[in-house]
Amino acid sequence: MVGLRGVGKTVLLDRMRDDAETSGIQTLCMEAPENRSLPAILAPQLRQALIRLSRNEQAKNFAQRALRGLAGFAKALKVKYQDIEVGFDFDPEPGLADNGDLEHDLQALLEAAGMAAQKAGTALTLFVDELQYVEENELAALITALHRTALRRQPVVLVGAELPQLRGRMGWAKSYAERLFDFPEVGPLPPPAARIAIVKPAEDQNIRIDEDALQRIIQETRGYPYFLQEWGKHAWNTASESPITLRDVELASTAAVTALDEGFFRVRFDRLTPVEKRYMRAMAELGPGPHRSGDIAEQLARQVTSLGPTRSQLISKGMIWSPSHGDTAFTVPLFDEFMRRIMPGAEWRQ
Repeated sequence: MVGLRGVGKTVLLDRMRDDAETSGIQTLCMEAPENRSLPAILAPQLRQALIRLSRNEQAKNFAQRALRGLAGFAKALKVKYQDIEVGFDFDPEPGLADNGDLEHDLQALLEAAGMAAQKAGTALTLFVDELQYVEENELAALITALHRTALRRQPVVLVGAELPQLRGRMGWAKSYAERLFDFPEVGPLPPPAARIAIVKPAEDQNIRIDEDALQRIIQETRGYPYFLQEWGKHAWNTASESPITLRDVELASTAAVTALDEGFFRVRFDRLTPVEKRYMRAMAELGPGPHRSGDIAEQLARQVTSLGPTRSQLISKGMIWSPSHGDTAFTVPLFDEFMRRIMPGAEWRQ
């Protein structure tokens, strides 16, 4: 079982999912949005996978039993998690995943589903993006259920992606999570890989890019995969002929930053309260980071302890993370520059 953390995680998650589907593995593809429960996002995806498994003659009876378990699971937890919406293909089987206790019922449900996958000669893989939005008690229940299927050697796997605090969150949810999962960190692309990401697609279309233009793109994007896409797109649209020049990239940079400000950055900014915006602006005043909590507090003329709740809320929203004790960093590159653009001057200190 794998937990991806860092920038570019969603791109890698999508590639792993596509590879799994090509190999015939049963995949459950989910993104955990805010304010939705884990049972709500899991149940419809699990139903689809079990229906597919029920078409396999060796797995049919086991898949149908798991579908009965899913019906009991959803009905029993509907009172607590009112956002569960899933069709029922069979009546519940009394005693199977229907206690109304998420941790107990999820173990029984995934065990039944894992048995069906095993009989079909395949695996059941849960791909979950944005794990940071799964509540801690629900995350704990998922880890416990996966631990149970692992002990029983059933082919149920989780590939989850979250911002860099993933390892810590899963460790808090269940102390043995670090032994159960691998946590590769997906960071910015190193310069050679960033170079390939720009040059290879252009060369495939018989387009060249000047060396100084390429270096400017790598410098501006910090190797962040999504930003490489944005700069590459705008450079392509700006250039009138091959090769793409430094002047083209300079013009493209203005367009790329504007597009990010209006979309990528602004969406995140608009989720913040006024107090949280001031905290982020204080961080931006210090530069890209990471920053010591005391330095941020000094910018705000506040005590470190009084800012603890604000910092915790920003971490839970995925805006910042703690790379080491007492340090705070933006989860998205270039966000410090955006904060200085959107909150210029010194009025934010008031």
